[in-house]
Amino acid sequence: MKKLLLAVSILTLGFAYAQNSAYRGEGDLRLNIGANLQSGGTGIMASLDYGLGESFSVGAQAGYLLGAKENVIGDRVMAEHRFDVKARASAHLGGVIGLPENFDIYPGLNLGLKNFGGHAGVRYFFDKGFGIFAETQFPIARFNTDATGYRLLNNQFAFLVGASFDLNRNRATSE
Repeated sequence: MKKLLLAVSILTLGFAYAQNSAYRGEGDLRLNIGANLQSGGTGIMASLDYGLGESFSVGAQAGYLLGAKENVIGDRVMAEHRFDVKARASAHLGGVIGLPENFDIYPGLNLGLKNFGGHAGVRYFFDKGFGIFAETQFPIARFNTDATGYRLLNNQFAFLVGASFDLNRNRATSE
């Protein structure tokens, strides 16, 4: 039992002193590229977050559904139904709640072409410049309250997963 406790302690300290930050604060620039998984279709997405402060960022997100199941939504799906763009704001809680600096949790809000919604995600960096992320998104208020068929695409609960990149990885971590 003592050996297990020692091993867990060493592993925890190793994570705590890692030099690869998931979020550094003001001026931080993160790019997420991944898959969008939701009911009725799957697609690709990209988001960019820019740090405005110690625990706050703003950004943009774009997504396109590649595979939309017409038999699920009941209508013909055109390109404008598959595409969505969002402005987003996130609160980065990793440093606030004392997580290792290569791990971040970020809830936030987004305003898109289809709805006003929320998101919650986690990001983990393996190395300086590269990590993974997972995020959920959900509508809070739809712009079309009678949404049915293809109008539900990009207007429902979605799960996003993919790679995360630190675009200013050469910036010193002590800034």
